[in-house]
Amino acid sequence: MKAVIKPAVHLQGEIQALSSKNYTTRYLLVGALAEGTSTIWYPAHSEDSDAMRRCIRDLGAVVQEDAEKMTIRGFGSHPLDVRELNVGNAGAVLRFLMSIAVFCKEVTFVNSYPESLGKRPHDDLINSLQQLGIQIEDNGGKLPITIRGGKPEGGKITVSGAVSSQFLSSLLFMTPLLEKDTEIEVLHDLKSKIIVGQTLEVLEMAGIRIEAAADLMHYRIPGRQVYKPAEYAVQGDYPGSAAILAAAAVTNSDVRVLRLAEQSRQGEREVVDVLRSMGVPLTHANGVVHVQGIGQLKAGEFDGDGFTDGVLAMVAASAFAEGTSRFYNVENLRYKECDRISDFVRELRKAGVDAEERQSEIIVHGSPMGVEGGVEIDAHYDHRVIMALTIVGLRSRKGLMIKDAQHVAKSYPNFFEHLKALGAEIEFID
Repeated sequence: MKAVIKPAVHLQGEIQALSSKNYTTRYLLVGALAEGTSTIWYPAHSEDSDAMRRCIRDLGAVVQEDAEKMTIRGFGSHPLDVRELNVGNAGAVLRFLMSIAVFCKEVTFVNSYPESLGKRPHDDLINSLQQLGIQIEDNGGKLPITIRGGKPEGGKITVSGAVSSQFLSSLLFMTPLLEKDTEIEVLHDLKSKIIVGQTLEVLEMAGIRIEAAADLMHYRIPGRQVYKPAEYAVQGDYPGSAAILAAAAVTNSDVRVLRLAEQSRQGEREVVDVLRSMGVPLTHANGVVHVQGIGQLKAGEFDGDGFTDGVLAMVAASAFAEGTSRFYNVENLRYKECDRISDFVRELRKAGVDAEERQSEIIVHGSPMGVEGGVEIDAHYDHRVIMALTIVGLRSRKGLMIKDAQHVAKSYPNFFEHLKALGAEIEFID
């Protein structure tokens, strides 16, 4: 499907933020690992969360849901011996479940998205699991990956945090179930520490004890723990809302986004401060972000490591700022559904944005008068790229046509519907 984004004159209205994808997938996993029945209120509905639902069902969890909640009767440390798991295009789901697969006899994670997830590396997690004595067959660190489970007992292992924090989170979910205590040392650097904090928060809610160093580079995990069934309420999603807020920032607007808690531990909460520093008129109170955009922004320099999934939306907003903006410490964007630095910058340039890249930076020379647009651009099967390019299209003179726009459903299935409800003009071509 192609989405045709028309230039926007005015955006106005109120929307409810989606439920957080990151928290939903974590709550689903700890619910499956619990011995008993857990309840999740207001779970996210997206391709990623649906992939986790599907896979934990395959592994033996009993999942029931209605319009507001989901109940999960978990399998604890005894998943079914399934032969294959298909996570779709959900990288975090794959990585989390690779560790859980050590409790199965033999599981192959299939490669159903060779042009997206199939290109992403998982060597760091594979190396860590092999340190526990797990036998793994892989395609140069990529899918398909076959894990032959054994009876890992624990011990000392290392994991690199230089590419993704998801490898560490994966180990933190699995190691409490091992027979003996485990020590994890993080090598090199650790990207997205705030997201690791979310993992630790959810584990604590599930009754798991983990001793973490203050710098999050070393962990001691007691073995033979049991996940407790619990009740969880999913908060509003900042990463997806970042794109709505950026769209309001670059246009004439009066937009309110609800269910965005001021004290959320989501790193992407920082996008509110980024937009404020760009001079966007907004308030944030009582869980509501209210943007009254006038389309005038100023450039800035931002460390993007803390709000990884909001960076592209902020880059799109900076395309219309006065001056040059720099987003640095974002190399991990290269290892997502696509290379979110090179691929994204290439598409920005097609649209008329003056952008450049460094190994771990995106630099944008803003154009306050807008960009030309009028071209077809490639989203590279990436939901964050789709949303960011939509922002650019709204402020272009001739609009943009975005290929493969249906992949926005990976995290935000009703993204276009929400924008249209605010007054955006968007058409679709099958």
